[in-house]
Amino acid sequence: MKLLWKAAGSDSYILQRSTYSDQVKYACLGGVVVATGFMAALAGGYAMYTIFEPNGSVLETETHWPTAIKAIIFGIIWGLIIFNIDRFIVAASGVGDGTEKITWGELGGAIPRLCMGIIIAITISKPVEIRMFKSEIDSALYAEQQELQKTYELNTRENFKERFIPLEAGLTNIENERNKLLARLTDIEAQYADEIRIVRPGPKAAALKTLMESLALKLENFDNERKPEVDRLKNEKLSLEQELSAELSKNQTVAAGLDGLLERIKLAHELAGFWISLFITLLFMAIELTPIFFKMMLTKGPYNYMKDNVRELLLAEQGIEIHYDYYQDKKGQERIKVEHHQAQKLIHEKKQLLVAQQKLNENIIDKWVQKEIDKLDTNLEDYITTSKS
Repeated sequence: MKLLWKAAGSDSYILQRSTYSDQVKYACLGGVVVATGFMAALAGGYAMYTIFEPNGSVLETETHWPTAIKAIIFGIIWGLIIFNIDRFIVAASGVGDGTEKITWGELGGAIPRLCMGIIIAITISKPVEIRMFKSEIDSALYAEQQELQKTYELNTRENFKERFIPLEAGLTNIENERNKLLARLTDIEAQYADEIRIVRPGPKAAALKTLMESLALKLENFDNERKPEVDRLKNEKLSLEQELSAELSKNQTVAAGLDGLLERIKLAHELAGFWISLFITLLFMAIELTPIFFKMMLTKGPYNYMKDNVRELLLAEQGIEIHYDYYQDKKGQERIKVEHHQAQKLIHEKKQLLVAQQKLNENIIDKWVQKEIDKLDTNLEDYITTSKS
């Protein structure tokens, strides 16, 4: 309970001497502050892990422990920061006018604290929101990654298509020329085979055989002549295919990069809808702003009066007097006057000491002057010097 009192920014020395109801009130107040810090630690750690985890398929569930350890450390630090800010906000908030009603004046004075609380609530709610809808977000994000990868792949193949065309055209032309020679050679071989079936092949068979040998030699020469060019075109095509494969792999990496915190928050809003997202944010705002409204609704109890009494005793012990509503400024606002009696006493003593010292110095100087005058009357020659020409 003492730890919760400290979390609420209250004085445990006074609360121990107060009523049980006051003790419970401030323990509950401290519990809300601790809970906010705990939720901030979880939200900050999860956001940190989501931002810095390695990119990949959103359906992969394996935990990256180096990033997880860093996220845990960051989450603890972030939770302590939010806890300290909340503790300051609650401690700096007064009890208001001491009634259960929240007046417009109290609300106006609490606006800066309310703004800070709203900002903190939003920063806590968004990571928690994307964790609540993680399954739905992962499914939608996976579909977006696949669509993006498909688009990148089509664009990449379209960009490489222009570079493949001349290589394929060159190989196709060489293959067509060879096929023509091969087709002609095959036709001559068929005609020759028909001729040699005759018992006594004639001059036509001899001519066909000569032509067949000539075409075979021509085909062999064609292959030998075009082999360097074919090898070059095939090597260039293979190199271009490897480059295309590398670019397609890059596209997969780029598509996998669509897994950041901003994209998840956007999908969470789209999937959950405006009202569900709003109610989740309002829930965390209620938790965050409860201590501020709670303090404005608190009625003054024994703890508050004893706290005021201790404050006045400390001021009196230090010689500090406060005059409330002492004067009005130019805008008509009541101002207080603070008198520091111990400081004024010390200043007065210092002034009197300086005045006395000044009087002593003046008296000393007067006495010294009178003494010198007496010496001058009796020993005038000692004070006269003459110059020799």
